[in-house]
Amino acid sequence: MSDTPPVPPPPTPTVGDSTHPWRATLDRLLVPVRHAPFTLAFLAVLWIVGAVTGSLGTGPSRHRMERVGVGVPSLAEGRWWTPASSLLWCPGLGGYIGATIVVLLAVTPSERRLGVARTAGALLGGQILGTLLGVGIVKAGSLAGEWWLDSLTDDLSVSPTVGALATGAVLSYRLTALWRRRMRLGIAAFALVMALYVGHLQGVLRLCGAFVGMLAGAALYHRTWPVRLRHSSHTEARVLVALVVAASAIGPMVAILYKDAYGPFNSFEALYVSVRPTAQEIADACASSAQDCHSAHAVRNFYDSPAIVMSALVPLVLLVLAEGLRRGLRLAWGLAVLVNLFWMALFAYWLHDFLSHPTAWGAAPSEQAGFVQAFAEQMLLPFLVLVLLVLTRARFDLRLPHSAMRGLAAVAGGAFLVACAAYVGIGWAVRGQYDPPATPGLLFGGLVSEFLPPAFLDAFTTSPVPVGGTAQALFRYCGLFFWLIALAALLVTFRRPRLHTDADAAVRARELLAAHGGSNLSFITTWDGNHYWFDAAGRAAVAYRVISTVALTTGDPFGAPEARAAAVAGFSRHCDERGWTPCFYSVGPDTRAAAEALGWRSVQVAEDTVVPLPGLAFTGKKWQDVRTALNKAKKQGITAEWWSFRDAPVALTDQVRSISEEWVADKGLPEMGFTLGGLDELDDPAVRCLLAVDADRTVHGITSWMPVYEDGQPVGWTLDFMRRRASGFRGSMEFLIASAALGFQEEGARFLSLSGAPLARKATEEPPAALQRVLDFAGKVLEPVYGFRSLLNFKAKFQPHYRPMYMAYPDPAALAVITRAIAKAYLPHMTAAQGVRLMRQFSA
Repeated sequence: MSDTPPVPPPPTPTVGDSTHPWRATLDRLLVPVRHAPFTLAFLAVLWIVGAVTGSLGTGPSRHRMERVGVGVPSLAEGRWWTPASSLLWCPGLGGYIGATIVVLLAVTPSERRLGVARTAGALLGGQILGTLLGVGIVKAGSLAGEWWLDSLTDDLSVSPTVGALATGAVLSYRLTALWRRRMRLGIAAFALVMALYVGHLQGVLRLCGAFVGMLAGAALYHRTWPVRLRHSSHTEARVLVALVVAASAIGPMVAILYKDAYGPFNSFEALYVSVRPTAQEIADACASSAQDCHSAHAVRNFYDSPAIVMSALVPLVLLVLAEGLRRGLRLAWGLAVLVNLFWMALFAYWLHDFLSHPTAWGAAPSEQAGFVQAFAEQMLLPFLVLVLLVLTRARFDLRLPHSAMRGLAAVAGGAFLVACAAYVGIGWAVRGQYDPPATPGLLFGGLVSEFLPPAFLDAFTTSPVPVGGTAQALFRYCGLFFWLIALAALLVTFRRPRLHTDADAAVRARELLAAHGGSNLSFITTWDGNHYWFDAAGRAAVAYRVISTVALTTGDPFGAPEARAAAVAGFSRHCDERGWTPCFYSVGPDTRAAAEALGWRSVQVAEDTVVPLPGLAFTGKKWQDVRTALNKAKKQGITAEWWSFRDAPVALTDQVRSISEEWVADKGLPEMGFTLGGLDELDDPAVRCLLAVDADRTVHGITSWMPVYEDGQPVGWTLDFMRRRASGFRGSMEFLIASAALGFQEEGARFLSLSGAPLARKATEEPPAALQRVLDFAGKVLEPVYGFRSLLNFKAKFQPHYRPMYMAYPDPAALAVITRAIAKAYLPHMTAAQGVRLMRQFSA
């Protein structure tokens, strides 16, 4: 918005960072490697052994492979050393390069965090145990008649990546919550893709190595090892689901790079990533008929043109949808569900066709069971992804603005109509360039296959065969034109910076808030998930969300000051017309008075803490803790840097995410929302972030500040997001809040609000009512988990003025449903197990 003040620039970085940012980034990446002598020594041995034995180009010779490679034959013939010897060779130059990358990514950080002895033990032990387990699984699968594992019984493998993945899995137990989950999911995704799509023995051994590392790490550090979404934040859960969908898209693309990929999920790889017809297939088509020959050459020319992009259409669609899932979009979730349902239906259709006509598929009676098994395995992946999407549906609740949806529909629909019109219209004009000459019926029938990957050409309809140049151009580029436009429009739409449940009204509400202001917490009305009610004159508004027929407001009415009191009665009538129970939550004394004038009741639910800025100076005994934090930060070289979160360097924002995920994971309960902001709420240009950063660019803590508007200008700032690195500078929060206060004081702001802590209030001499005693008890019970009272006590260090915040409600009989609605608003993603854990906390 134009009236939003510019974010103060961060401190000027060093000359090296400013002049050569790529060099600074490279130096930062190489620092761990320079301090990892064991890793460097192992890689040196790996390459030296490969060079001395002449194995760098194509891998060990056949004779040497029989001596050092591990597999069913080597162990059956008594070569017991092969699980260890396989650590020192790779199958070729590509294998050496890939193994080096994996070792650097997994073993280097392990050496720094676990030590040389444990890293060496994990590498060697993981290699031995992983290969033994993998060979055992291959042998057991062969005995059980599993065709894929049976095909691996004669293979031998060499690669240190088995032990490297095991080492990375062990390392994951020593990382923060964010990187622990990401490393485990990355290792699992890589191992599963290589095993189930590429299908080589090496992939099976890698997967077993990762599994052994997970178990070893759990036993060594006495922790559970699965990746659990319930202990991740709302944002991180979306990221993990998006990574799974992306992996399902990347798998077929990786497999296509291997000429001999034969994993169980790659049985029908041409459906995902279509392949160019071979010379023999073209020759066979030409021997059949002239029309088949023209068709085969048209398909070959298709692959020799830029239209080859269509061969990877399915993975490209899934990757774009993964970006939408990462951002929590309901549209991306719905499209991903439809794509996976389509694939399941497609395989079910072909399975039915195979069972009805097995000979048409070229399957001998002895091979029919294997075909059925292959179909079942292919359906398993989309089924599992679909189950994951359904289970995490609540995570993807952000809806695009109606204007964005209309724009997307216009662009994609327009591209589709243009492509169809060009294919049919121009095709009819050059109908003589088809074999046989095209008719309107053939052209319209061919439209279906035009928008599908090459593998589906003529699968459902009969398309005219293009022979001439114009006809071939239509055949290649009409579908490509549509998909490029549609996917680009979808990606641009997904990457819009701000999304709201009621997005169009949100723009109007933000303009009203900036022009007239509201309470100290009114900026939270701009957050995702809110709907908006406006009075008839459009001068006041109420942000709310409806939960179980309760219209729960997000703070006070905002807008023109003289219209706010009347907005309470207006919103009440609005709710009454719809059968909702209104509840004004976290409101100030003015809204409380307006509600009580209607006969409502109220109860205090929090306490705002306001620090006046004019004349603020940290002098005197009562400011001792704050002065100590400022002095210690200066001695340790920690500075406060202002950033807009979306413009901050990835090196900083990634640390902020890691700190937040670590904080969430330690709670055992999900991150709270509603009036408490998280990572999603940082991504707003009006929000200012203050980071405590040391000389090594390590983030020790972060605070975010929301503007409080009056007459179109910010006159104060409200604290929202607070996180501190567990192993970082202990006084980081005091340091950041004090630094923010001094900075805003220089800018002329009148006050800071340190916000309110739910279910916490300063003791008063008033005897509390029965409901107030219940709320006080709830705050006491939740203190060990969320620490609201400790937070209120912490804010007392800044000598604030205390201002009570209330909940106003019309009918005491509705308190039960209002309480449930508030709980649902704060913890919308709580699982049943977490609910049981919370109830145990109450009964303790």
